Parts: sequence; structure tokens; C-alpha cells
Amino acid sequence: QVQLVESGGGSVQAGGSLRLSCAASEYTYCVSWFRQPPEKERVKIASIEGQSTTHYANSVKGRFAISRDNAKNTLYLQLNNLKPEDTAMYYCAARRGACYTLPDQFPFWGQGTQVTVSS
Repeated sequence: QVQLVESGGGSVQAGGSLRLSCAASEYTYCVSWFRQPPEKERVKIASIEGQSTTHYANSVKGRFAISRDNAKNTLYLQLNNLKPEDTAMYYCAARRGACYTLPDQFPFWGQGTQVTVSS
């Protein structure tokens, strides 16, 4: 069982930045960030496969950057130019194979970290 622990969330004003971290108990080929706004579905916003193959949702492309430090088994998400619509609970998720899109396709999850962006 892979254990994931997120950190780094908080409250910022629009235009600000945050850096989220996700510490994993072991390496997995695919790691991803999902977010879930209040009363909305959880959706994938970024993923990284292997060393450096990244994918982003259109809503965050150009503003967010996903990266990983395999020596530390840690995943990061740099959030820049934040907007109020980025307000959500952010989760990291992992799977041993290739990255898929839907939450049900990921067996390992962190507990989430809240990001709140005020206008």
C-alpha cells in the first residue's frame, strides 16, 4: 500500500503562488494531482509519468507546474497566478502503471490539502 501525505496548502490572494508537496512511501510510475472544489467532482489537473512526461488540464496549463524528486519520493505542484476558481481541496494520487484520467483509476490517495484563493 502506497501512502501519500500532502502539505503546502493555504489561503492566498488572487495572483499569488503556492507550492504543494506530496510525500510518498515509495516510488510509483504515475503520480498526479487532482482537485475538488466545493460541491463539484474531483478532476485531474496534472500528472507526471516516469521521470518527466507531464500532462496538464487546460484550466491550469501555463500557470501550474508538476515535478517530482525521485530521491525523496516527493511530488510537487507549483501554483502560480492563482485565481479564485482555483479554490479547492487538492489531492495527490498514484498508480503503478500509466496515468489514467478518472479518480476511480487511482488506487492510492493522500488526505488532501486545502487551497483558498480570495479576490
